[in-house]
Order: sequence, then structure tokens, then C-alpha cells
Amino acid sequence: MKTFFLYLALLISPLGLAADLSNFLLPAPKNIQIHKGQFQAKQLNIHLRSSAIQLSKPLLNILSSFEHTGFQTNLTPLSLAPTEAPSLVTTINEQLPLQAYSLNINHKGIQLSAGSETGLYYGLLTLQQIGQFAKQEGYWPLLSIEDEPDFERRGVMLDISRDKVPTMQTLYDIVDKLAAWKINELQLYTEHTFAYKKHQTVWKDASPMTAEQIQALDAYCQRHFIDLVPNQNSFGHMKRWLIHEEYEHLAELPQPGKTIWGMMTRTSLSPVEPGSLELMKELYAEFLPNFSSQYFNIGCDETVELGVGKSKELCRKIGKGRVYLDFVRALKQEVDQYDRITQFWGDIILHHPELIPELPKEMVALIWGYEADYPFDKNCPKFKAAGLDYYVCPGTSTWNSIIGRNKNAFANLENAAINGKQHGAKGFLNTNWGDQGHWQPLSVCYPALLYGAALSWSVEANLTIDIARQVSFQVFDDKSGQSGAAVVKLGDAYLSMQATTSNSSIFHQLLKRNRKSVHTDRWLKSINKTNTTATIRLIEQQIADLKTAPMQCADSEIVMAEMEQACKLALHACHLAQAKLNTADGHFISLAPAEKDALRTEMQQLISNHKRIWLMRNRIGGLKDSAAKMQAVLNTYQ
Repeated sequence: MKTFFLYLALLISPLGLAADLSNFLLPAPKNIQIHKGQFQAKQLNIHLRSSAIQLSKPLLNILSSFEHTGFQTNLTPLSLAPTEAPSLVTTINEQLPLQAYSLNINHKGIQLSAGSETGLYYGLLTLQQIGQFAKQEGYWPLLSIEDEPDFERRGVMLDISRDKVPTMQTLYDIVDKLAAWKINELQLYTEHTFAYKKHQTVWKDASPMTAEQIQALDAYCQRHFIDLVPNQNSFGHMKRWLIHEEYEHLAELPQPGKTIWGMMTRTSLSPVEPGSLELMKELYAEFLPNFSSQYFNIGCDETVELGVGKSKELCRKIGKGRVYLDFVRALKQEVDQYDRITQFWGDIILHHPELIPELPKEMVALIWGYEADYPFDKNCPKFKAAGLDYYVCPGTSTWNSIIGRNKNAFANLENAAINGKQHGAKGFLNTNWGDQGHWQPLSVCYPALLYGAALSWSVEANLTIDIARQVSFQVFDDKSGQSGAAVVKLGDAYLSMQATTSNSSIFHQLLKRNRKSVHTDRWLKSINKTNTTATIRLIEQQIADLKTAPMQCADSEIVMAEMEQACKLALHACHLAQAKLNTADGHFISLAPAEKDALRTEMQQLISNHKRIWLMRNRIGGLKDSAAKMQAVLNTYQ
């Protein structure tokens, strides 16, 4: 058994009644007991083994909390034997599950036992949060915690291919937050945003991730006990490649054809083109060596052109599902060359459930669904029965929303977590997409990212947490709770419009469907003047609350800038709705010239602000494409 000790003694001066410790603990642990009394002593002696190096960041924060509450600290040489002073003792207990830990604070000191160094890390993260409580309240409570995760793999996927590629500093900041919430997997959804040496045509305007940057991020993730899983879509969603002349011969539909999504072209590789597999072989050979992970997500979702173009005859002969499965298995064989476990999105094979048992058993299916009522309960058993590992993959519901869809997001996350746990899912992957220009800023996504992290650790312990208060504490360093409440309420503002839209909010649809009439369009016709006016008041009140919230986070100015921009864009959608509701036919063309000019001026300013605020967290590549989508809305104002 491996053991290292931190010997400590400390002096505590209680500062009145305790605050609610649960506000500081995220994820909430499975089992916690608070005992009477306080941990007291006179000085702090620290004794570290080399194995503690990886744990140094939470330890440094813990030491800061000790010193803030009046402890004197002294480093003790490794060779010194334990003293009689109260001590922090950490041990590896191989009888415990690898990620489990046991934490006790009593009059003798602090005892932390875990099944591995990973478990120790999670225990220290919890102790770090208790230290934040101690800094505020002036004392360390006596308690006992027994904790371990419900899901072995707890991940977040960030979309870096729908225009927005974060800067390295932004990625590091995100890793810091995710690690603090005990997330242990990160994926960067990639279509064209890796700098492949021979394919500059595809990524030259995208500010892509480079091999060196991936390696640096991978190392940073490892230090935070996070597995950076490579992600490269390999079948569908290849438009960023196939629009270029040198790749169009690989497209299933080089020319527009009718699909279940309407007329489409050049979004999917053709599995009957030998060059399709050869391209992916080449990309894998360059991409995968930059990652230390044993996993690789090959994507293969939404191949809606399959069977419509070049593969039509083969699909008619052996079946579309068989053609899909054969190409996915061919991709998997290439991944095998790198000793990686293949992950893939499960949506297409679910249309052919009779083929699920034919999937190679070492593959991992990613079952995604983003509405509150997605049937995780029905789809999880299909992969379980076939003997495959699988993840449940809900989402933040922030894409196509501008300021979020929190009610849907929270219900979607709960649905995935409850059914994933019940049916034995290996992992929980919270997806954060950027469809249609990635207009939602990072701050809009925090409530759903935080809640997903909490649920993936322990479903029952975190179902009823105060999400708004936790966002204030954990993200914005605002002990008043005001900032988190405002952001969560903004994410529910779409509800006050009482206009349901699919995979989006009414704010987004009002802008994208401006050529439609608000009196007759299937999604816009539900809006009315009363609800729109009430929604405007709601959004304006939350902006005011954010501006006066005592946020102490390092990026508070960025948070305020991007939230204000998102709110103004949503308000602009409401102003557009108000104006069109006053016309007889509900069309923009029927507005008075002065109203049209006011809306044009407002949108022009929003586009200008979008360009400025984007660069606070993200690379310039992709900004032109994102802003062009706003410009397309402005063009409908003519």
C-alpha cells in the first residue's frame, strides 16, 4: 500500500454560524455526515512524497485556505517520522474502487483514503472546496465523506468546427473548471479544424489546432486527470472538406440530391469511393499520435446522403444499414492499427437495430439525444444486450438558442443520467454544439456544463442541487448567488415567449426565419405581443442583475461583455417580433421605413460587437463565417 503524509496542526478562530457547506461542494458527494465541533490545532507541518506532484494544484489551494484561516505552515523533510501533531494522512487503499475516496476530518486531523491516485485527486478536490468554506466561515468542520462516481467516464465535448475555435488560454481555463468538477474526459469535435500538413486548403481560414497545441493540451489534461480523446468526424459532416474541388470526387452527392433533410450536397463521404477510406487513413496517421488517450471518436453521425447518390445501387442490393456498418467497421480496423478503442455516434445504427449485434464488441457507442424526452430508456438496452460499452450523450441545449434553453437542457441531462446509470452506461458525455454560427457565448453554457458534471458523478446526490447558486459559487466567484440566478433565468427566457421550436429557441428562429410571416409560419405564429413584451422585461431585468452582481472571477469583464451581447441579440429578436406583429401580413417588408432603419442599425451594431467580443476567448478563424450568418439576417432587412 502506497502512503504519503501531510502533518499539520492549526489554530482556528470561528467566525460565527456556519454557512451551508453544500453550496461549496460540487459535485455533491454520495454520502456526507457533518459532526459537531471544529478541527483545531496550532501549526501546520507538510510532508510530501513525489507521488503528490500531480496533486499539487488542489494542495496549494488547500494550503492557501489553511493559511487564510490562521495556520502556520512548515515543510517537513521526507525522512522525518510522524509527529504527535494533528495530521493530514492520505493512503492508497487497493480494496476501494479506483476512483473512490473516503475523507474524514476529526479532532486527530484529516484522513484521506482512495483506491488510486485518481481517487486521491478527487478527495483533495473535495477538501479544496471544504477549504473555501473554511476561508469564508473561519473554521474547518468535522465531517465524514464516502464518495465514488456513478459513471466511469464523465466527459464534455466542445464543438470547435462550427466556426468557434477557442484560444489555448480559454481551453486551459475550461480544463481547470471541468477538472474541479471531477470531469475526466474532454473531446474537441473536429471536422476541419486540425492543421493537417497536406490539407491546408480545408483549414487555412479556420485557425485550427496544431499538433503542438494538441500535445500541450493533452499534457495539461493529464495533469488534471482528464483524458483528451481525439475526435475527427469520418463519414457524415464532411462538407468543410467536400466543398473544395480537390475533394468533391469523394462526395456521396457531388450535385444536389433529395434526402430526408431536403436537397443536400457534399456533406457525406461516399463509402463506395476507395479514396474515402484512404483519406481517413491518412488523417488518422497524422492526428492520433498527438494524443495519449486509448480512445478515438470517429463520429459517423447523420449520414443523411447515404444511399441517395453513388452508393444507391449498393444500398438497394445489400441494404443501407449494411453499407453503413461495413464502412464503419473499415474505419475501426484503421483505428486498431494505433491500439485505440473506437467510439462512434449511435444514431445511424439505431435505425437498423438488427445490425447492432454485428458491431465489434470492443467499440463504444455514443447514444446522443438532445430533447428532454429522448428515449434513452429504450435505446440503452439495445447496445447493452449486444454486449457493447456505451455512453449516454445529452447536451447543453445552448446551440441555436443565443441565451440558452435551460429547462430542456436540465431535463435532458437528468434523463440521460438516470437511464444511463440504471442501464449500466460506461460513460456520460455532455455535448456543447455550435450550430449556425455558434452565437451563444461560453458563459451561457455554464449552467448546463456544471449540472451535467454533477449528475455524471452522482445522480441521486445532485438531482436537487441549487444550480443557480452553484454557478455563482463555482464559476463566477459570487457568494451572493445573484449572477448565477440571472444566467439561469436568462436560459429560461425562451419559455416566456410560449413558442416551442425544435432543437432551438424562438429567439434564434425569429432571426433565421425573418423572411417568414409571424402570422403564418409554423414556428413563429405562436408568438404574441403580450408574451414578447413580458420577455423583453425579463431579459432586461436579468442584465441589470448581472451588472450589479459581485462577481470576483478573473474573467468577470468578459462574462459581462458576452452575456450582454447575447441578451441584446435575443432582445433584437424580440424587437423584430414586436414590429412584425403590428403589420397585417406579419412580414418585414410591411414595416414602416423608420422601423426598418432602426432594426438595421441595431443589427449592424450587434455584428460589430460580435466580432469584438468573439476575440476575447476565441481565435479569429471562423469569425468571418459566424459573422456572415448574422450578415445574412441583416440582408433580409432590405
